[in-house]
Amino acid sequence: MSRYDSRTGDSTSYRDRRSDTGFGGASGYGSSASKRESSSVGDESPKKPDLDGLTPFEKNFYVESPSVAAMTEAEVEEYRKKREITVEGRDIPKPVKSFRDVGFPDYVLEEVKKAGFTEPTPIQSQGWPMALKGRDLIGIAETGSGKTLSYLLPAIVHVNAQPILAPGDGPIVLVLAPTRELAVQIQQEASKFGSSSKIKSTCIYGGVPKGPQVRDLQKGVEIVIATPGRLIDMMESNNTNLRRVTYLVLDEADRMLDMGFDPQIRKIVSHIRPDRQTLYWSATWPKEVEQLSKKFLYNPYKVIIGSSDLKANRAIRQIVDVISESQKYNKLVKLLEDIMDGSRILVFLDTKKGCDQITRQLRMDGWPALSIHGDKSQAERDWVLSEFRSGKSPIMTATDVAARGLDVKDVKYVINYDFPGSLEDYVHRIGRTGRAGAKGTAYSFFTAANARFAKELVSILEEAGQKVSHELASMGRSTAPPPPGLGGFRDRGSRRAWS
Repeated sequence: MSRYDSRTGDSTSYRDRRSDTGFGGASGYGSSASKRESSSVGDESPKKPDLDGLTPFEKNFYVESPSVAAMTEAEVEEYRKKREITVEGRDIPKPVKSFRDVGFPDYVLEEVKKAGFTEPTPIQSQGWPMALKGRDLIGIAETGSGKTLSYLLPAIVHVNAQPILAPGDGPIVLVLAPTRELAVQIQQEASKFGSSSKIKSTCIYGGVPKGPQVRDLQKGVEIVIATPGRLIDMMESNNTNLRRVTYLVLDEADRMLDMGFDPQIRKIVSHIRPDRQTLYWSATWPKEVEQLSKKFLYNPYKVIIGSSDLKANRAIRQIVDVISESQKYNKLVKLLEDIMDGSRILVFLDTKKGCDQITRQLRMDGWPALSIHGDKSQAERDWVLSEFRSGKSPIMTATDVAARGLDVKDVKYVINYDFPGSLEDYVHRIGRTGRAGAKGTAYSFFTAANARFAKELVSILEEAGQKVSHELASMGRSTAPPPPGLGGFRDRGSRRAWS
């Protein structure tokens, strides 16, 4: 039997390995891991749950393979440099070069093989050994880097080593995501890779009836992927609890904070035992994200893929046109006439109202366009995505709900009809194209109202080897960079947190 397949109902069969296991009922909050909670629970958080009687749990499963152990320090450094991997922390494991090196069970490797993967991505090669060692982990990697499997495959291993769920138990793994679309995509991956070991998962998000989600939770599921608002609803109505959660993932933490989910995250985490393993994923590393990580993580590893500085994918051709607001629609139509060849085109706008207006106008002018944003019902959003993915409606307009986590392959063009309110969002919007080694093109309409971003935008373009227009360069020289809160995160009060 694999060391990963030791699921049993007998909690006494687990060793108490202090640093590698969770506490038992007698340990309470006295462990060092609990110190990270003392400052994270504010007035908005309810009383901590009773932790008495919780059994120890295994969280260190990593055994270094002979081929990895044989790597010299020089070879490790060369490999990390080649794959742009930067690491921080103590006792850092060496990266793995192949799936076999990780030591995943055969049933997991079979699913990986079926999915057509040939070798680990950079975040996987370093992130998997870190996650399997049971330590907290900060991962900074761009969307599309393979980070979902970086935490899902170790989560499957983690679940298979824990006692089987009893009636009334909540999940063992909790993944928090900022949007419904991302949550659904994560759950699809969890189902695909967890099915062979009979691990059940469900997706909890707003905008749809609660009934089916409640039934899933009451039957018992090992993995829950949730948006914060709906999960709190389920907890407050006693449809689930987090007493069994020992593996917590915060995916796209920067996006969740940008959407105003900080209070909800704190409330949820206050219900989870403090000796859990926490994996904290973000595409960027602004101060807000760093501060939150200090409250929730204890002695974490940190792995950065590429640079933590904001930069765009070099596979994307970036074209920024400086125009007036009144010129935008005509410019869009002319652009569509030039590039429309049946390829998928994603058009971003700032507001839901603007999104609907432009979509309506495009359809009146004969263009096959549909829109997606937060006010659409889940059924309508799913239908729009299906039409876009299949190519039946190759033009999709969207607000930033689609800027991250939306995995639509073969998007050839991204058009920023409205320039976003932060440069992080700019990088992530254009990152919808040029994925998985493909080339792509991003067009952005830049007006005088966006002038405060000109200087930093020029830097991003130059770093990616892009041509900078004379008008944009001139604007960049004559304007100051955006103050804090404008260049990075938007004003929290300007956006409604939704789930």
